[in-house]
Amino acid sequence: MQRTLKRRTFLKTTATAGVSALLAENLGRLKTNAAAAGKPVVISSANGLEATAKAMELIQQGKDALDGVIAGVNIVEADPKDNSVGYGGLPNEEGVVELDASVMHGPSGRGGCVAALRNIMHPSQVARRLMERTDHVLLVGEGALRFARAHGFKEENLLTEESRAEWLKWKENLSPNDDWLPPHDVNAKGIGKVLEAYRRHYGTINCNALDTQGNLSGCTTTSGLSFKIPGRVGDSPILGAGLYVDNEVGAAGSTGRGEANLLACSSVMVVEFMRQGKSPEEACLLACKRIVNQTKMKRLLDDDGKPNFDVRFYAINKRGEFGSASIWDGGKFAVNTGEAKSRLVNSAYLFKRSTK
Repeated sequence: MQRTLKRRTFLKTTATAGVSALLAENLGRLKTNAAAAGKPVVISSANGLEATAKAMELIQQGKDALDGVIAGVNIVEADPKDNSVGYGGLPNEEGVVELDASVMHGPSGRGGCVAALRNIMHPSQVARRLMERTDHVLLVGEGALRFARAHGFKEENLLTEESRAEWLKWKENLSPNDDWLPPHDVNAKGIGKVLEAYRRHYGTINCNALDTQGNLSGCTTTSGLSFKIPGRVGDSPILGAGLYVDNEVGAAGSTGRGEANLLACSSVMVVEFMRQGKSPEEACLLACKRIVNQTKMKRLLDDDGKPNFDVRFYAINKRGEFGSASIWDGGKFAVNTGEAKSRLVNSAYLFKRSTK
């Protein structure tokens, strides 16, 4: 009996010491993590002035970066004047608003995404709930809607009268300004030139943040390409394409032509470029160059052989450095480094638009 008690005492003492060592190790890692990181910063696409300010407000209160960026993008998702995100977003070709979103949490390495989600104003919140309450990463369509219903999200009509009017204008002038193309090969030109007609456009908000604990998180949310084929999914809800976060390196996201970004998986490449020592701006420029090099279809090229579309990237590294770049000039992004108001900063670019 004496021997058994001693053995139990030994095991208990050893286990306690092991737990204490583990806690000390984790605490040391957290301290090192915060010390190695820069000051808090929030960046987003240009439609995120209010979003970055809100995110920074919460971060300065000690909230996690993911709490901040989701609260920030919720402002844009609920804004009927932004017809590229959430409520008021331009619909698909049948007049139905379909939303996509992704979130990624640096400290835990988790992510959640929803795509082609109807009737729910805040897909970013559904994506987070999916991350926290399931073993899945991506839900789409009816499955995403059923999940949202199960968790008490309110269903509502997301089509505003302004967006309905734009959809009707497009529908009344439909052919050939839609996404249904005849058979074609890499050399075909003069088809599918629809991106600028009747306000056919891409629109999104990406928001990334570094918080006071030195942790990174990001969110991308969108109503996608206006008047798209129902069920179309762009890059925004795809981790590695429209959003990627590595808590030891940085966070990156995108806006623009999702099809091009899906083929390049650019956001994860931006993070990997930063891992190699590139600045956020340099990493974004390299991602743009990657897309330019991958674009072979002549219908997607202008007379000079350059892409006739645009894609823009936004990135923060662990030191709190930030940057953005696009294929074409004229882009801006929103930044908040702790000041009361956010500001717009010019994005770097590869090509300058012709003034002819």
